Amino acid sequence: MLFAAPAFAESCYADYKAKQDNPLRLHYGVIEIDGPCDAESAKSEAASLLQAEGWTLLSLLSTFGANGLAERKQSAGPYYLRF
Repeated sequence: MLFAAPAFAESCYADYKAKQDNPLRLHYGVIEIDGPCDAESAKSEAASLLQAEGWTLLSLLSTFGANGLAERKQSAGPYYLRF
């Protein structure tokens, strides 16, 4: 007997570093990823979302599930799940 996969998957998140120029501004943030939870897909999605708000992705640090959110919330400050 076959069972269907659950209709939902665990949420995926990534932490990143981004910048704006003129004047130079840097930030660390956490973003929710809608697509596949792998580094390359997350990097592409994060870059697009940040670019739409005038930011340039400098680096994608890691991808993780909901269990990694609490430890990053304070460090991300106003950029915690902002985009």
